[in-house]
Amino acid sequence: MARSKKIVLLGHFGVGKTSLVRRYVDSLFSEDYLVTVGVHVKKKDIDLNGETISLIIWDIEGNSAISKARKSYLLGSHGFIYVFDVTRPETFENIGAEIAYLKNEYSNVPFCIAGNKVDLMQAQSLKDFFEKEEFKDCTFTSAKEGENVEKIFFDIAKQMI
Repeated sequence: MARSKKIVLLGHFGVGKTSLVRRYVDSLFSEDYLVTVGVHVKKKDIDLNGETISLIIWDIEGNSAISKARKSYLLGSHGFIYVFDVTRPETFENIGAEIAYLKNEYSNVPFCIAGNKVDLMQAQSLKDFFEKEEFKDCTFTSAKEGENVEKIFFDIAKQMI
């Protein structure tokens, strides 16, 4: 029998949380922007070290701060993916405080950071721009191109097991 693990995607409006989930679960991408109201839940079974794990992925509505997310959405989480848009500084300018909040409030829950929409930046610009310490463990993703999408979900799954 598969073990279930709840993953919650966090971040501002429009950073690509829904697109990452759709790319990962359904292998789809759409240019159309759909606002998430409340929460969308998707499931994907994966094999990790010979064991089937059911990832229950919660795509919650965007907020300007994690502390504004509904606590009921975060309860029972086994992992978080914090997503920001590499082209919109307002989505990552407080990343240090956001990560500190996660570590303080959910100290036993692992997390990954995804800098999404890298297809909109040149590689050298991306590297130069995100040299700061708070981005050292960040995985840069593109839901549009599929870049590192599997990796970010696999990384959080490994941390949860």
